[in-house]
Amino acid sequence: MSKMKTKSGAKKRFKLTATGKIKAGQTGKRHGMIKRTPKQIRDKRGQVVLSAQDTKIIKKYLPYGL
Repeated sequence: MSKMKTKSGAKKRFKLTATGKIKAGQTGKRHGMIKRTPKQIRDKRGQVVLSAQDTKIIKKYLPYGL
């Protein structure tokens, strides 16, 4: 049986923590910053841990836990 392929988009966007949770960048930071308040922009720095439901979906795209 051949190896399973990892989704290229998923490996660029998500990181796996040591406890098996998934970290992702904040949403709403790609474009349109002129519309956002400075407080919104500050609050969206860094990464967040995804919910259990989202983690279950994303783990299918990362079969070897990248």
